[in-house]
Amino acid sequence: MHDIKAIRDNPDLYDQAWSAKGRSGVAAEALALDATLRAAQTALQEAQSRRNDLSKQIGQAKGRKDEAEAARLMAEVETLKAVLDTQGAVERETGEALRDLLAGLPNLPAPDVPAGADEADNQEVRRWGEPFAITAPKDHVDLGERLGLMDFEAAARMSGSRFVVLKGQLARLERALGQFMLDLQTREHGYLEVSPPLLVRSEAMYGTGQLPKFAEDLFNASSVIDPEIWAKGAPKLSLGATAEEVEQGLVAILEQLKNRSPYWLIPTAEVSLTNLVRDQITPAEELPLRLTALTHCFRSEAGASGRDTRGMIRQHQFQKVELVSITTPDQSDAEHERMVGCAEAVLKALELPFRTMLLCTGDMGFSARKTYDLEVWIPSEGRYREISSCSNCGDFQGRRMNARTKAAGDKATRIVHTLNGSGLAVGRTLVAIIENYQDEDGAIAIPQALHPYMGGLTRIEAGA
Repeated sequence: MHDIKAIRDNPDLYDQAWSAKGRSGVAAEALALDATLRAAQTALQEAQSRRNDLSKQIGQAKGRKDEAEAARLMAEVETLKAVLDTQGAVERETGEALRDLLAGLPNLPAPDVPAGADEADNQEVRRWGEPFAITAPKDHVDLGERLGLMDFEAAARMSGSRFVVLKGQLARLERALGQFMLDLQTREHGYLEVSPPLLVRSEAMYGTGQLPKFAEDLFNASSVIDPEIWAKGAPKLSLGATAEEVEQGLVAILEQLKNRSPYWLIPTAEVSLTNLVRDQITPAEELPLRLTALTHCFRSEAGASGRDTRGMIRQHQFQKVELVSITTPDQSDAEHERMVGCAEAVLKALELPFRTMLLCTGDMGFSARKTYDLEVWIPSEGRYREISSCSNCGDFQGRRMNARTKAAGDKATRIVHTLNGSGLAVGRTLVAIIENYQDEDGAIAIPQALHPYMGGLTRIEAGA
């Protein structure tokens, strides 16, 4: 959410920034709504003040037995009621329209973010490692299926497309990767491990910017009935209940469902971890907070129809180690560079070639003010593919969550800055290992850093 006062002070800055992210001319629209809203609020205050004065004068007129004057004043009060009703409706409708507009506008890019329309304008910052020399590399789907440890058909029979079943040592390798990443981030980089909810309410999704703009990319689990709701209707639904009792029970449950916030499956643990400071004032002395979690993530991929339909690159359900930092405004830039280094450390430890890209204005996410993507080498495609995205969101999410900080001795609070990144996406890392560590026989060598997590196993072969 943006501060309308800041937009009033510098509309050209906002228009220029939003234009760089694909939205033009919206500052004028926001300011027009703001002007209408403030005019309505002023009219309401004046009408309310006048009505209060008239109420006193009516009492005085009646005290003097001046019924004519009292009647005249009461007629004016009736006129003011119409003004209050009309302006009250304008205030509600305009206020809602302004909030909806501001909620749908992306964050402003940082000054050092390169201008550009799409990924073609991103800038390479650095590169690590050389691509593996593999003759006629097979892709991870062929390798996994030949090993008998990757089954897309079984997953499709039960869940549809964009799911996979991993078996045996590939399933173990996936588990090992998650544990290795968590251990690296907690033991060496000082992140606090958290086990957060996978189901969150709409307010949490709004806070990190997934709602309202990206609802179609999320899985809505509003059909889930929690115990409290079920308890209100379940007694009526027991065996032997009459038709009338069953109807009463269903009505009771539906009424509760109608009046509650829906649940959403998290698309990333960024949502759960960042919302830990929602509606809180965190002492500045406790910042930065560095949090990490290994969770399943759920994405409908509504906007990715036809893209990466083969294999594990773009799945509806996947695991990811998330990194989140909550900082003061003066810490966030340095914290961003540190977070990128923490994500890069995973790829270096696994000896996977990668490059670090600074995203341009047109390729950044909705909530980000600056983003680095890590792209790992995928031999079967002969190119680098995104495996981590590390973003500094500035105060954008903090403002939407009402998350603040205050230093000891200060009177005023400040909005916190939030950062998030992947450290890493487990499924894509598994893909990178399978493809980069393949041999001519179709076996997969296991990176040395993972040997302790695999019980000393160094290769995955058919029948494993």
